[in-house]
Parts: sequence; structure tokens; C-alpha cells
Amino acid sequence: MLRPTEPFITVPAPAKINLYLHVTGRRVDGYHELDSLIVFTALHDVITVAPHDSLTFQQSGPFGDYLTDEPNNNLVLRAAQKLANLAGIPAKARISLYKTLPIAAGLGGGSADAAAALRALCQLWLIDPSEEEVAVLALSLGADVPVCLKGLAAHVSGVGDLLNPLQFCPPPMAMVLVNPNIPLSTKSVYGKLRGPYTPPRPLNILPKNIYELTYALAQRTNDLATPARVLCPIIDDVLAALTASEGCQLARLSGSGPSCFGLFTDTNNAEKAASRISALKGDWWVKATYSVGDITTLS
Repeated sequence: MLRPTEPFITVPAPAKINLYLHVTGRRVDGYHELDSLIVFTALHDVITVAPHDSLTFQQSGPFGDYLTDEPNNNLVLRAAQKLANLAGIPAKARISLYKTLPIAAGLGGGSADAAAALRALCQLWLIDPSEEEVAVLALSLGADVPVCLKGLAAHVSGVGDLLNPLQFCPPPMAMVLVNPNIPLSTKSVYGKLRGPYTPPRPLNILPKNIYELTYALAQRTNDLATPARVLCPIIDDVLAALTASEGCQLARLSGSGPSCFGLFTDTNNAEKAASRISALKGDWWVKATYSVGDITTLS
């Protein structure tokens, strides 16, 4: 049984990056099947939970004003209520979210927040549901929630429910994340997707250095890039800015966008690129960071 050691519990909710993303088919229920390699970053939101006599939610941070506290539209509150129902207990907690990641950005921020809330509330409420039960709950919240809950770099397939964590935790990779501060809904991007579908090409073990990795990733793609660029043409400018940066080995859309990432040879080049792009595009969200293979290292 998990036991809290403090009157409040704080859990990081890191951004996820799709190093590649193939859409391999569509099920009869309308859900798309994927083949993707996902890692996390050191950039993260923060979820804090504390005892309370009811279920409340508050948000702050650079992107806190963009969220709703309506239970039906708030993924964190839905996660909390579903977890309480699973455990057969009243949903009572004060949940605070410090939001540093952009909204509707292709970085899995909402999914990461929901997963972090599940981890924190299990500790607060002294519950220890089975891994299978929580996995089903997580998938009911969204396709990215299961991998965010697992918190390990992984190959993801199915509709997000089939996770194959990498056998060896990949070393940190220097990267730059760029978002043009334009939200882009995942549903709209999938709505523009046209075939043919891409056969899966899983890359279950990361190559040993950035050059081998980017070579392997260049043999793969993000199938959502084309429809995302139709809906949000400024993505082309984001990719061009990253590609033109010294030391950038690969620039690509993450998830359904519009956020893009660049993989760099080292942190020095990544930080210089972030500074240069920020100076040129003051209204963009630009951050130098590094990849994380196991999010427990952020705790």
C-alpha cells in the first residue's frame, strides 16, 4: 500500500515527443492504430494534490488561463473521478496544476497531467489498484495517457494501449521544442488524414548515438505532418527555423502538432538555437531541453 509522507504530493507531468509516428490503419470503431516511438522531456507541468472535503481544481502558470475547470472537459478532473469510482471511494482532493506546456500542442500535456494526477491521487488516497485496472482507466481518458502513466520511453502501438518499453533507457538527447502559439486539435488533424496507411517499422532499441538515431528516424516519418501543415501552414516555418540551426540533426512535428522538435548534437548548440529562434520569433514558445527515458528521474 502506498503511503504519503507529506500533507501534499507533487508529481511532474513531462511533455512527450513522438520521435516518429506511423498511422497503420483504422479500426471499425473509427479509432486509428499507431506505430510510434515516444520519449519524454525535462520540460514538464506540475500536479499537486492535497486532502480536501470535496474535489476541487485550480490552475496557474504561463498556460493556466487556457484551461477549463468544467468536470466534463477537464481531463485531470475526469481522471480523478474515474480513479475514485474504481476504488469505490469519494473523490475528495484539492488538485493544483502549474501549466508550463502549451495547450493542444502535440506534446501530450493534457494526457501527462491526467497521468500525473492518477499517480499522485493513488498516494494521497492510499490506494493501490492493479496495473491492468489503471491501464484500462488510462486508455479511457485518451490514447496518450497509458504511455504517460507508464513514464518510460517506449514503442507504442494499437490505439495507444500496447506499450513496449525500450530495453535500455536511452541517453539524454539535446533538443529544442518550438510551438507557434497556435492551438491545433488532434481530432481536426486526423479528420484531414488521407491514406494510404503506413506499415509499422518499430524501433524498439535506440541506436547508441545521435547520428545513428537520426539516420534511423529519417527512414521513418510522422504521418500526421501533412494534414497538420494543411491546417496550420506556419508549421513549415517552424521546421525551417529548426533545420537551419547549427547542430540540428533532425527536425520533425511531434504528435498532431503544431509543436516541432529538433534533435541536436549537444546542449550548447540546442541552447544557441533556442536563443536565435526566440530572438527572431518573439511570439513563439521556444525551449531548449533534453530527452528523458524514465520520468521518475524528474521526481
